[in-house]
Amino acid sequence: MRGAAKKGAILLIGTMQGGRYDGGKDRGKTMSNRNRITREEALAYHHSPTPGKYEINASKPMVTQRDLSLAYSPGVAVPVEAIAQDPGTAYDYTVKGNMVAVVSNGTAILGMGNLGALASKPVMEGKAVLFKRFADVNAIDIELDTEDPEEFINAVRLMGPSFGGINLEDIKAPECFIIESRLKEIMDIPVFHDDQHGTAVICAAGLINALHLTGKKIEDVRIVLNGAGAAGIACIELLKAMGARHDNCIVCDTKGVIWQGRSEGMNQWKSAHAVRTDLRTLEEAMRGADVFLGVSVKGAVTPEMVASMAPDPIIFAMANPDPEITPEEAHAIRPDAIVATGRSDYPNQVNNVLGFPYLFRGALDIHARAINDEMKIACAEALASLARQPVPEEVALAYGRKLTFGRDYIIPTPFDPRLIHVVPPAVARAGMETGVARRPIIDMEAYELSLKSRMDPTASILQGIHARARAAQATMIFAEGDDPRVLRAAVAYQRSGMGRAIVVGREPDVAEKLAAEGLADAVDELEVVNAANTPHLATYKDFLYARLQRKGFDRADIHRLAARDRHVFSALMLAHGHGDAMVTGATRKSAHVLSLINHVFDVTAEDGAVGITAVLLRGRIVFIGDTLVHEWPDEEDLADIAERGAAVARGMGIEPRVAFLSFSTFGYPVSERATKMHRAPQVLDARGVDFEYDGEMTVDVALNMDQMAHYPFCRLTGPANVLVVPARHSASISVKLLQEMAGATIIGPILTGVDRPIQICSTGSTVNDIVNMAAIAACRLGQ
Repeated sequence: MRGAAKKGAILLIGTMQGGRYDGGKDRGKTMSNRNRITREEALAYHHSPTPGKYEINASKPMVTQRDLSLAYSPGVAVPVEAIAQDPGTAYDYTVKGNMVAVVSNGTAILGMGNLGALASKPVMEGKAVLFKRFADVNAIDIELDTEDPEEFINAVRLMGPSFGGINLEDIKAPECFIIESRLKEIMDIPVFHDDQHGTAVICAAGLINALHLTGKKIEDVRIVLNGAGAAGIACIELLKAMGARHDNCIVCDTKGVIWQGRSEGMNQWKSAHAVRTDLRTLEEAMRGADVFLGVSVKGAVTPEMVASMAPDPIIFAMANPDPEITPEEAHAIRPDAIVATGRSDYPNQVNNVLGFPYLFRGALDIHARAINDEMKIACAEALASLARQPVPEEVALAYGRKLTFGRDYIIPTPFDPRLIHVVPPAVARAGMETGVARRPIIDMEAYELSLKSRMDPTASILQGIHARARAAQATMIFAEGDDPRVLRAAVAYQRSGMGRAIVVGREPDVAEKLAAEGLADAVDELEVVNAANTPHLATYKDFLYARLQRKGFDRADIHRLAARDRHVFSALMLAHGHGDAMVTGATRKSAHVLSLINHVFDVTAEDGAVGITAVLLRGRIVFIGDTLVHEWPDEEDLADIAERGAAVARGMGIEPRVAFLSFSTFGYPVSERATKMHRAPQVLDARGVDFEYDGEMTVDVALNMDQMAHYPFCRLTGPANVLVVPARHSASISVKLLQEMAGATIIGPILTGVDRPIQICSTGSTVNDIVNMAAIAACRLGQ
């Protein structure tokens, strides 16, 4: 699986709050060893294989002298002249229309305070990759080394021609208000401070649905806000734009209620929300309130305050990292309360990643001059509407529970695949209706279809696999406990909540290697098993002797295999139910590992074992088989491979279309070597399978609909996604060529057709690759 981390294959171990990572803190007994990341792990992630979190690749050919002449001189002069004559064509000839600058000075880094511009760079890089991951928006991080608002404003203004939008981040108040306000005035592209408006949009979405469930109207409810910083002010301003009455909105800060006439701790932004009232404290303001919004500090709200609220209170306790009051505390006092927090381990997470990628996606696609209130409200309403729709099964699995619209599910989850084609169109429509669109979208239906197809499927596919693994809660046997990658993968598997990890190795070696990897605290978490400490060795040897005694193995041979070879020992554990699944192969070549496992299980071609490899590249996925077992399959074997490949495809949520590949297409040129590829579809005809298939055909006919159109009798209704090749060597060559030359993401080979779930990694596997293979084994993909 080497390369699985290249394009979107991100293993999320930790939680997000308001679009931010929460550091993986322990969450009481049930969360004590889950979602924890050590300092060493975090530094290693950001350092290897190359420093940072993204790279830039050319989107046009850069091979020949002609390519270079078109890309630069003299060809570049033509679009230069076109843009000079019509600046709007910059969106047609440059990356401007899909490029956002993530800009910060590091004065308010995700709850860590003012650590400076350079220290903010990892966070800004992270924001840039979230733009790409969730909405296919290119983003570049820019850190400005100044705390002077005027210098900051001027720097961003001067960069304006380069970008289609500006995302301001981690700038302290009140400077953030000044900077955003001025930039909106002087720039003709969207300027959006996510710390303010991102939280506000998701908060508004949740409130729409909470009011819907309680039968209340926004113009009637009394709202109390605690925390008059950037996010708090933005929340209350957006709610007022949606219809909340000024005199019904009580804003509090550390000095208490912001009332008309107060002078202490005031500024122009707070003064705009001062009300005429006799209330002076948060406790007084909470009496009879319908809604509480908190962007302040842990413990700011007491049970007594919650008890004093109106019937069906709505409590959004969004303090980071710990809420003003926990859902358990609130519900203990008021079972009728609807509670949201910024935490992923509670229902109703207010997470900024639900907003900013899709707001910018919609704004960029209409070449917007700004992101206005109407667009933010449209985003909130689209999110609220999506939460009321039935939730896809894979999304529910990812969160370990059934998700149905109600008091514990008022906000969509960040990994809902529908977000990309539901929210941006709503934002774009609002932008067009309010006149900020330079280029309105004419065919909205076609636009929605384009959004569905533009996302690289890697991350969503892996997310689904990990979701199913978490639901399965399999005890995973990691056979090679002498390898640091395997040990780190075992820790990640267990800490990310997929199940229990058993490591086969010697305790002192495991402890030493974990300590060297900065994971000394994981020694007590992992179960380490070997031939010396298991009570089952005699049983294992008897089982193995019964299998191999007529294959030239005596008792001494059996002892050496069972007691000294970790692959065989691990397979014996699995065979006896002392684990649910097994992952191996990181330290030995796959053919050798297969031969060892075959002592315990039947994993030969004759037994029906097949290896299927998923190849993901530029938004497309194909499954290639057999990449592991069959050396030279006949037509019956090829049909078996096709069925196994179709099963793996369906396991990943893809409807299979199988092509039997050859250098011949439907009988021409004639060759005896292509005969079996011609006969294999006939075997499937006789079996009556329930998926599309055809062949023999060349790979261009299989994947290119224009080429396929020359053969109107072809039974495939679209490009093939399961490719069955003539032999293992051609499968291996194809996969490795795509990986090394094109940078394809490789998942597999996925071993199918074996009685128990076993997956074999490649010797070049990374930690993430091993974790992903363990997840595939856990969810029994293709079994």
